[in-house]
Amino acid sequence: MSRCSIVPALKHFFKHLWSPAIARVAILFALFCGVAIAAQDRYTLKLGKLEFADFRGYENWMDVAVSQTETLMKVILANDVMMDAYRQGLPAKGKIFPDGVKIVKIEWTFKKNAVAPYFVNVPDTLKAVDVIEKDTKRFPDTHGWAYANFVYDAASGTFTPEGTEPNCGYACHTIVAEQDYIFTAYPKH
Repeated sequence: MSRCSIVPALKHFFKHLWSPAIARVAILFALFCGVAIAAQDRYTLKLGKLEFADFRGYENWMDVAVSQTETLMKVILANDVMMDAYRQGLPAKGKIFPDGVKIVKIEWTFKKNAVAPYFVNVPDTLKAVDVIEKDTKRFPDTHGWAYANFVYDAASGTFTPEGTEPNCGYACHTIVAEQDYIFTAYPKH
């Protein structure tokens, strides 16, 4: 059979295979792939020299503490380097955290747990993921610390860096300069 006779046969074969059901499956597949491609990769976000990718895997880090303001519930997570520093008694007056410590603070609105038999607030809508990293070579102007808030928009499912430089939290943290700019201690467990 020559090449010229195969092409019309293949066209005829595929023409009869194509049906409305196959068309719907193809459209759904294309939409699914489009949504998957369109989903934001938060690890590509940056705020100056501070990259969200520096905190990859933070979901598996150790819990340091929880806190609650009038409007937000927060959990603070730390990498192994930070946890080692906490176990050595930091933050403490005059002691310095080593380069490589990283902290993530996840912030949610909160609501009352409707099924618990007692009053308890639980996380509701994600509002932000805030990050802190110490690297004295990359961030010498802030005693080695870099801070970034990545604000979450629930409607679009995307994060946006707040500000343009990773020093947004530095002014606030100068209150605890004697504790190497860290507020939260590791509570007794």
